[in-house]
Amino acid sequence: MLKTLKPPMAAPVALLAVLLAATSAYAADFRAAEKAAGGRFDIFIADASIVDGSGRPAFRGDVLVKGDKVVFVGDAPDAKVKAARTVQAGGRVLAPGFIDTHTHGNALKDDFGAFLAMGVTTVVLGQDGRSANADWDGQETAKPGLMADWMREVETRGLQVNVVPLSGHGTLRRQAGIPDSARALDPAQQGRLNAAFASDLKAGSFGLSTGLEYVPGRYAETGELVPLAKLVAEADGIIISHMRTEDDGLIEGALEELVSYGDKARIQASHLKIVFGKDVAAADRLLALIARKQAEGVRLSADVYPYTAGYGGLGLIFPEWALPPVDYAKLVAERGAELREYVRARMLKRGGPEALLFGSESYVGKTLADVAREKGKPFEEVLLELGPDGAHGAHFIMDEKVQDRLVVSPLTAISTDGGPGIKHPRGTGTYAKLIQHYVEGQKSLTLEEAVRKASGLPASSLGLTDRGLVREGARADLILFDPKKVKAASDYLNPFQPAEGFDLVLVNGGVARDAGATTAGRYGRLLKKSR
Repeated sequence: MLKTLKPPMAAPVALLAVLLAATSAYAADFRAAEKAAGGRFDIFIADASIVDGSGRPAFRGDVLVKGDKVVFVGDAPDAKVKAARTVQAGGRVLAPGFIDTHTHGNALKDDFGAFLAMGVTTVVLGQDGRSANADWDGQETAKPGLMADWMREVETRGLQVNVVPLSGHGTLRRQAGIPDSARALDPAQQGRLNAAFASDLKAGSFGLSTGLEYVPGRYAETGELVPLAKLVAEADGIIISHMRTEDDGLIEGALEELVSYGDKARIQASHLKIVFGKDVAAADRLLALIARKQAEGVRLSADVYPYTAGYGGLGLIFPEWALPPVDYAKLVAERGAELREYVRARMLKRGGPEALLFGSESYVGKTLADVAREKGKPFEEVLLELGPDGAHGAHFIMDEKVQDRLVVSPLTAISTDGGPGIKHPRGTGTYAKLIQHYVEGQKSLTLEEAVRKASGLPASSLGLTDRGLVREGARADLILFDPKKVKAASDYLNPFQPAEGFDLVLVNGGVARDAGATTAGRYGRLLKKSR
């Protein structure tokens, strides 16, 4: 606990006075918390090593929870504490629940138990230009339902984790009746797009996501995003962007584009990586650019995951002229040789056919090279047969040293870019790997810094003022664990194996995970942006 040490007999009078004053202050704080709680608390976590999410050194202490809030942090007089449940931490780490700023999933259908298993209590849904409500019915339609209607249904059904909803630029385009291939919008189209987004913001959307490497976002000109970013700034929301490109030598320009249209709002570069980059100096240049923009007053942040493979469709390998809404069969018939040459060169630049591990059912667990051998065909022929929408998988396109530099930077928050059903270990192992590999293994991060990057930093970027820290008055999103026992159990061939080592997970004061098992409780909340 945060126990006041007894001074030796020869201690100076001044030191004794300080220690006695501290003891009195803790006693007063406890009495105030006890009175406010009506004499009884819901949960008493005793004798924990508190890593509070701010980055400051851990300290020993107790935490008391009443309802959905932390009401006391300090040295509680054990004999006087009356609580429905007492947890003896025994020096284990108590930290804020982790906040994943880039998550995929259907809040109404998916099981987020694997996220709870790695300490995640809040996820941000609606990524890469696809709104949080886009797959309401399981599959995005040409004109998805309204965000407000989806929110009402979510609040009725309940959630395992807290959900921060974003409006996807691509989904808004479809709601506004704008063809996917449209580039320069006319005033009427832009007006409909702005109105659709304004409706989402009024309902409580936290902001905008863009997927500028995907259809339809890749067809959007920068000017189309400027009025949307203005609406975000007016609402004090956030823009989270899968930028135009992540390729070495080009990513700085993509980051500049994000700043150019969003510099008046909060903006975050998603899953920071340098595709094809082999030199850590490239990571340093990118981080220096972020630091420079922050110094200029831009509210720019970034998130990163601790893996060297991305996950996505084959469209990332194909040229824009072969992507929807093009007639693909006709294109292959007319320009097959050109397309074959392009995808071969692109795949070789991305590490060759061994660097693509399929997650699609037909070929799951096999590389493109494996499938090509089985079929007795060149790998580029396999790609042409599948087409840009024919499969997806893990793309091993990042250098480990470069990615490590991005992960350990104090500028980056940690995210998964994963979700239930996505066949990549980041959806089950990210935060466990953060502690197992970077804190306990290579010791490139302190535990306090790792927790800050997973809680306090993303909370600040999102503008969440009541989460991300262990402090009095904050929501009781809390996790209890022994860092030495935390383990990322999943890998690319077994991507759904839950993480190990997080003993207790509270979401808004409710016990969401206990003794290695997810409970049936649905204590999460839809975190709507107040206007």
